[in-house]
Amino acid sequence: MSQHADHPRRRPAQRPYGGPAGWRPPYPGPPVPPVPPMPPAPIAPSETARGILWAFVPFITLGYGTPISFLYAAIRRGSWNLGATAAGYGVGTAGVITLLQMENPVLIVLGTFVAVLLWIAGTAHAFAVRSSVFPREVPRNRLNEHAIEVAKYRRSLREEARALAAEDPALARELRIGRPDVPRTYDDGGLVDVNHVPEEILAALPGMTPELAERVVRRREEQGGFVSAEEMAVDADIPPDVLPEMADFTIFLT
Repeated sequence: MSQHADHPRRRPAQRPYGGPAGWRPPYPGPPVPPVPPMPPAPIAPSETARGILWAFVPFITLGYGTPISFLYAAIRRGSWNLGATAAGYGVGTAGVITLLQMENPVLIVLGTFVAVLLWIAGTAHAFAVRSSVFPREVPRNRLNEHAIEVAKYRRSLREEARALAAEDPALARELRIGRPDVPRTYDDGGLVDVNHVPEEILAALPGMTPELAERVVRRREEQGGFVSAEEMAVDADIPPDVLPEMADFTIFLT
């Protein structure tokens, strides 16, 4: 019987970086796909209708409703400037009414001219400030919804990469799945190949610490890698509560 019969068969050690001894590739970090810009938040139909109706009040009322319209805007926005504007239109409207009640034809013509001027000016002014009185408001949960969509998209990329690696390991190695430490173009969603990445990348996994990463690398070099997260947990003495945290981001390529 061979003198090595009592020893378990060990897998040959592999160089984790695929290059000459002592060489480490640059670590540019995992590629991050560009995040599409957030689409503009749609304005609620009710708010849009209210804003348009508010702006049309001076036009519909021939300018006589302009003071009331701007007074509402001042109260809605808590704006002293809009309040002063409402007071100005109020004084102008009161002056027009006074002039139109005079028996002097010249004053009546003047009052009519001022009324038309206030009518046009009030309508144009209302439409000019409508966006500030009824501003667009991005829903508070829009950014959260976008973050959830990105996270789900990254998870789907990891699932696709795992399926590809199980079906064609050679192609997975060529695409450098799980290798954020080397240049690549394939986006695997943030997977980490525990059998080949440098120690500092392992330490960045959820739940990992530098001490645990050093232990994993030491055991990896001794036995040539792991075949599963469970084997890694047993051989490298990983705490049971750490394994579920990193399970979604780890892959084990031979």
